[in-house]
Amino acid sequence: MEVNVALRTKIKCGGRFITNKIRQFQSDTRETCTANTVYGTVKGLKRLNVYKELGYYYSFEGIPYAKPPLNELRFRAPQPPEPWQDILDCTKNKSKPIQYNFVAKWIEGSEDCLYINVYCKKLESPKPLPVMVWIYGGGYQVGEASRDLYSPDYFMQKDVIVVTFNYRLGVLGFLCLDDPELNVPGNAGLKDQVMALKWVKQNIHNFNGDPNNITVFGESAGGGSTHFMMMTPQTKGLFHKAIIQSGSILCPWSYTDRHDWGYRFACYIGYKGENNDKDVYEFLSQTSAKKLAFKDLDIMTKEDIMQNMLVLIRPVIEPYRTEACIIDKPLKEFLTTGWGNEIPLMIGGNSFEGLIHFATVQKYPYLINDLSDFENLLPDDVKSSPNYSKETKEKALLLKEVYFGGNQPNFEENFFQFLNLLGHRSFWHGILRTIRGRKKYATNVPTYCYYFDVDSESFNQFRYVTCGPSIRGTSHADDLSYLFYGAIAEKIDTSSKEFKCIERMIGMWYNFALTSNPNCKEIENVKWEPLKSAEPTIKCLAISDDLEFKDLPVYKKVAVWDQFYKEDELI
Repeated sequence: MEVNVALRTKIKCGGRFITNKIRQFQSDTRETCTANTVYGTVKGLKRLNVYKELGYYYSFEGIPYAKPPLNELRFRAPQPPEPWQDILDCTKNKSKPIQYNFVAKWIEGSEDCLYINVYCKKLESPKPLPVMVWIYGGGYQVGEASRDLYSPDYFMQKDVIVVTFNYRLGVLGFLCLDDPELNVPGNAGLKDQVMALKWVKQNIHNFNGDPNNITVFGESAGGGSTHFMMMTPQTKGLFHKAIIQSGSILCPWSYTDRHDWGYRFACYIGYKGENNDKDVYEFLSQTSAKKLAFKDLDIMTKEDIMQNMLVLIRPVIEPYRTEACIIDKPLKEFLTTGWGNEIPLMIGGNSFEGLIHFATVQKYPYLINDLSDFENLLPDDVKSSPNYSKETKEKALLLKEVYFGGNQPNFEENFFQFLNLLGHRSFWHGILRTIRGRKKYATNVPTYCYYFDVDSESFNQFRYVTCGPSIRGTSHADDLSYLFYGAIAEKIDTSSKEFKCIERMIGMWYNFALTSNPNCKEIENVKWEPLKSAEPTIKCLAISDDLEFKDLPVYKKVAVWDQFYKEDELI
């Protein structure tokens, strides 16, 4: 992924960041509180909501949920934390995972990063509160559980517990080596997530949370991770409903069947040996953590970029089974057998997901200008299928017809049409397949579909930062502006349409967590119905300045991607 932020935007965001730090300091009431965990007692802090009329909440940040993944634990499954005797100070956030900052263009974070945060509206109430566990996105390469990005202030207008946590990213989180003697089968970052969910199940009752009413939700790679958590047997019983935002295990960036990226990366940072797992492991295990963070595009070839590879090192089907194994069979099989088919689900995406590719396509115009047979745009699982044929390859030209009217596209004239195509390829088709799988295999529990189309001039923060202030549309990750307060968010008028959207989003997300039904007083003028298995169409709640329950707007165009699969390969 490429991010190119204009200087004026950086200056403006820098000003907002400083203002946010001041507000965070002012939210500190100096009033502390304590809670017990199975590993020891933790001290938290009572905080004033950024919107003072919403009152206070209780914050516990930087609680260890696993041992620091250092030395022999690097690249490997996490282990439970060591108990402590004294009261542990959890009034401040701990470091983010090691990563490349795409905006600042530097390496930041720490390898010692496996910490969890708990935010409570109330520490005492007649009934324990519903629990919402957030998994951040970032392409499995970037992200953090901090109030800089995911402050719970909007959610804290409700009686709820919000939990966020760090998990390992990039090479440290997803290195896969096939040699079983090394015990590095991949997916360490997903195993961190499992460990965090086990911690929540064991401990959340001590924070006034209901261990029998836990919702996991996430966006982008966090949405894909949520889907993985619904599928792996490791997590069965650890949570009770899920919300997947702009992701799925079937999105092409959410997994890879290539296990050689560790070797390629090792060569990039100075390894001179052969593609031998033991030698690669020895080299990487002795390399400083900061050297293990990198920008994907720096080691990608033109061919890699033409294949629309958003991220390189990501989840895999593990090459051998271990006690902590997450994925051991083709992902499509999980759609039929995953235990997540037994729990309610909300799932959807944003109307212009493809804007996430804005800077990448601007930097590499050949992504459009060099298109010929369009085969490079076919999904990875199509090209790797044993059924892949010359006939399938020729079908790729359907994309030229559907997205460009049969004309040869070029960068100057077809930039935004191409971004729309990439949004459908990268996100919406995987979401669509997942919805169909739910209609077929999860018939005993509700599935709610949404389509987020809020296009604020100034409050769609991801688009504002990554595309600039002149571009409009509802980008990938723009929904986050309406769920979490963050470092570049402005405090807005509570009578504005943007704040009304915040109230609606929080109302729906919270009510689903509370009751498994997102219908609430904030959207009382419309009824959001779950999917019906017998209906051939997909109905969704379209969320814009107004709300409407209608056919999914992108359905017909996205369905063209079905043409590249055999029927039994889709779901």
